[in-house]
Amino acid sequence: MNTLQLLSPAKINLYLKVIGKRPDDYHDLHMIMTKVSLFDNITLTFNNKELSLSCDKPGVPLGEDNIAWKAASIFMTEKKIQTGLHIDIKKRIPMGGGLGGGSSNAASVLMGINTLFGCPAGRDELMEMGLKLGADVPFFIFKGAAIAEGVGEKLRPVKDLPRLRVVLLNPGIEISTASIFRKLNLRLTKSAESLSINCFNFSLSRVIDNLYNDLEKVTLQSYPQVARARDILLNNGAAGVLMSGSGSTVFGLYKDDITAENALSGINKDIGSGCWFVCLVHSI
Repeated sequence: MNTLQLLSPAKINLYLKVIGKRPDDYHDLHMIMTKVSLFDNITLTFNNKELSLSCDKPGVPLGEDNIAWKAASIFMTEKKIQTGLHIDIKKRIPMGGGLGGGSSNAASVLMGINTLFGCPAGRDELMEMGLKLGADVPFFIFKGAAIAEGVGEKLRPVKDLPRLRVVLLNPGIEISTASIFRKLNLRLTKSAESLSINCFNFSLSRVIDNLYNDLEKVTLQSYPQVARARDILLNNGAAGVLMSGSGSTVFGLYKDDITAENALSGINKDIGSGCWFVCLVHSI
């Protein structure tokens, strides 16, 4: 097999608590994350040429500044694989939207190359490679929803999360995660709370009760478009609304498929034509 097709999923943060700043300038976090059914499409093709990358999204770096390119380079170097590889990415996940598209691409490339070469690396080794690329990359290698601690690399499964019906709404802007963290005043964040971890009992209401994001207030103050996205979801019947990551995507949780589909129709009317992105997905 010389070619492999991959689906690279997005994620949402159901809970994001900033615990404190670390000596290395990163932040310790407490998060709950789940993957959702919005995917970039990646094709890996092995050849006799060098490592290369293409993408249908203008502005995406096509060389060693691309995290998926770096993932391939790390894997092939550590496993002493001497062959050419072309990575083609079809982007659907909004960039700079708090949905982890780049990290997911990197994780998918690591897992894809591993599969093509007969799985020389186990999951833990793949996650170690992923952490060298970014804090969210191990989560996309980890199976299922997860509680994440540290910078996001310490992962435990969430086994009783219900299937979530989710509308993603993005106002068409990219937000730098680093810029939001620079604006965050840790003294104003909530004190550490006891969270009902692993006690969702497949209940949507329990998920909604625990929705929280320390970064949301900072982003809403700086980007009124994100605040508008939040209002649009609330006005279209979302049972719970939260910004994912550092933004710019906001998601709404819905009680059933019919309610979610009706909301999607109403949201499309509210946003009209333009650069906004909206889609209905479910947790995976």
